[in-house]
Parts: sequence; structure tokens; C-alpha cells
Amino acid sequence: MRTLCSSTLIGEFFVIGFAGLVAMNTSDLSTATVWTVSGVAMVLCLLLCGMVSRPGAVQIGWALQVGLILSGFVVSTMFILGALFAALWWASVHFGRKVDEAKARFAAQAAAERSA
Repeated sequence: MRTLCSSTLIGEFFVIGFAGLVAMNTSDLSTATVWTVSGVAMVLCLLLCGMVSRPGAVQIGWALQVGLILSGFVVSTMFILGALFAALWWASVHFGRKVDEAKARFAAQAAAERSA
């Protein structure tokens, strides 16, 4: 799960940065406000990459996805990109857990075969 979720978060890091550039030029918000919000979200993406396997990290990731969708009120394209990344986040969590379960099952099976 960690690899899939981290890949999604790194993609979001770049999208948030580019959205910050667009918002800086097209919105009525000050440059400081845009980069404070964008910077916090970008740092959160990077921190979550290392914390994905910890309790509560997936929920924080969902909150980040909601924030990404809501950023569409500033940069309208972010409604679409936010929904796309929310779908990618769901897929990363869902299929990542399945992959982790399969790896654990195969490791247990290999350990049982070695001991037999």
C-alpha cells in the first residue's frame, strides 16, 4: 500500500504546486495566502509519503483529497483533478491493501514450506 499511496501523493505534490502558480495569477487571493495554503498542502503530501503505513494516515490522506477538490473554488480545473486524485487515492488504498495481504499470505506459505 505504501508504494501506491506514496506515488499518488507525489503526483498530488506537483499538481498542488502547479495549481498554486495558476491561482497566484488568476485569483484575487494574495500571493502569500496562495503559497501558504499550497505550501502546507505540499508539505503534508511529502510527510504522508513516509507515514502512510501508520494509523490515521489514510484518513489524513482523505482530508487532503477533500481539500484538493475544494480548491476548485479557486482554480476550477481542480474540481476535476481533485476528483481524479481522490479516485487514485481510493484505488491506491484499496488495491494496496490487497497487495499487502497477498504478500503476507505468500510469505506465510513460503515460511510453512521451509519449515516442513
